[in-house]
Amino acid sequence: MKHVNLNKPVVAWSTVLVIIASFAACGDTLNVAPKDQIADQTLWETTDNADLFLNDIYTAIPSPVGSGDPLENFTDNSVNGVAGRYSSTVYGNSSYTPSNGPSQWGHYANIRKCNLFIQKVNESTLPEDWKTLRLAEVRFLRAYFYSLLALHHGGVPIITDVLDRYTQGDEIFRERNTFEETVHFITAECSEIAADLPLTAPSGRITRGAALTLKAWCELFDASPLYNVSNDKAKWQLASDTYRQVMDLGVYELFPDYGSLFLETNNNNSEVIFDRVHVGGTSLANTRAQNYGPTFVNGVARAWAGSNPTQELVNEYVMANGLPIGNPASGFDRENPYVGREQRFYTDIIYDGAEWLGYEIIMKQGVGSKNQTDLSDNNEATNTGYYWRKAIDPQYANLGNIENGAHFIIFRYAEVLLGYAEAQNEAVGPDQSVYEAVNLVRERVGLPPADEGLDQEQMREVIDRERRVELASEEKRWYDIIRWKKAESVLNGRLHAVSIELENGKWTYKSVPAGGGTRVFHPEKNYVYPIPQSAIDANPKLVQNPNYD
Repeated sequence: MKHVNLNKPVVAWSTVLVIIASFAACGDTLNVAPKDQIADQTLWETTDNADLFLNDIYTAIPSPVGSGDPLENFTDNSVNGVAGRYSSTVYGNSSYTPSNGPSQWGHYANIRKCNLFIQKVNESTLPEDWKTLRLAEVRFLRAYFYSLLALHHGGVPIITDVLDRYTQGDEIFRERNTFEETVHFITAECSEIAADLPLTAPSGRITRGAALTLKAWCELFDASPLYNVSNDKAKWQLASDTYRQVMDLGVYELFPDYGSLFLETNNNNSEVIFDRVHVGGTSLANTRAQNYGPTFVNGVARAWAGSNPTQELVNEYVMANGLPIGNPASGFDRENPYVGREQRFYTDIIYDGAEWLGYEIIMKQGVGSKNQTDLSDNNEATNTGYYWRKAIDPQYANLGNIENGAHFIIFRYAEVLLGYAEAQNEAVGPDQSVYEAVNLVRERVGLPPADEGLDQEQMREVIDRERRVELASEEKRWYDIIRWKKAESVLNGRLHAVSIELENGKWTYKSVPAGGGTRVFHPEKNYVYPIPQSAIDANPKLVQNPNYD
């Protein structure tokens, strides 16, 4: 029997493009007959060929590192430094409609590929051990795509068969399942496949820990105030128990160096649970350095500044002694606001006076610096007075460089610890296990333990701050402010920048409105994306989300 090769790369890049041409998705994924006939004679006869099809599904996992407008810009953590981007001109002022709204609906094309793979592999005579593993992987990927749909759009149609209008007629039109039903489908899939997945695998491949973490993440979202209106403690306990399962696997631990855990040299390190593969020197390279790093270095354009940290985020980084900057005992100096801050501030943020590529980055007003804080979108300099340093490898910080192969981490162990702490705190209060989980994350970056004797609300504040800082620029903040129903309070009005101005011979640091305009968030509808109008037009059984009609 041919056994499974766990060391097989996720993608055979030179070959997969030829194979997937036969499976290209058309605009209406509900109305296209399967295009598998061309390759059927050979595609499902060998594991190598079938793996090419699965690898194409892997490449559909979204990653923000090549985006000029990442999801972080849709939150209070950052704004786009480039004028006219969707996050500020459409989403930011809530001017979108079902015809031009933000959408995850395209993942139905990926779900269709998953369904086709499952059908064909089940019908094949391929080795049983290979089938067991690969079917578990693709069921995870399908569940992950459904999680992106559900967490953004609410309940969606759960489709597990390969739709073909020519043989099924109107049967292809499916109604939306509820959010609860959609989440139950995702979590049930993860539970069923977990035992079929390995504890460890090559970078990018799915493991048991990934399945359990996706399950816990969806349970945490479902337990949060957006959907858990009655604050059912059992939902919180369910998420807590699943996160504990991940912790008890004994596979993961925090990578010692927070600052370098995101770099190419540390791909697939001890903290990584699920990541999206990037390959240097190809169209699938990691281009984060060009998209989010400092725009100008020594007067030379090096990046696009597509995401600038806000003053709101910067204020969340505590002092090295663990105290928030608003605490009178913290030692925070408004005349020297970047002195004495916690370690993550210096590994995450480039601020005025910070060094980058051997040069000082200057955002002060009136000194002729190209990086002077741009409050009116005149150029691509920072709109906030800050740039990202987090996960940016300086050796690739040059426009056009595509050599970076750092993977984008979707789930990592620090998030598991904080997810467990949040769920357990909400279920039973801040018991010792909550402190232990939070303090592991704090200890790694040199912070003292959280204060003893906190009540549930105080611990909630500690965990919220830890999540915001620890997971900054990792595509988590949007989900957090949505599930906690905080968006209406943090996404209405202006976000803020720092303007550093010379007054009476002394530099003063002023919090001023950032570029990007006034934010608007309508709580009666904006907690979920609209269903795209094109999908409504194609499927008469789809019902639009409230207040988008």
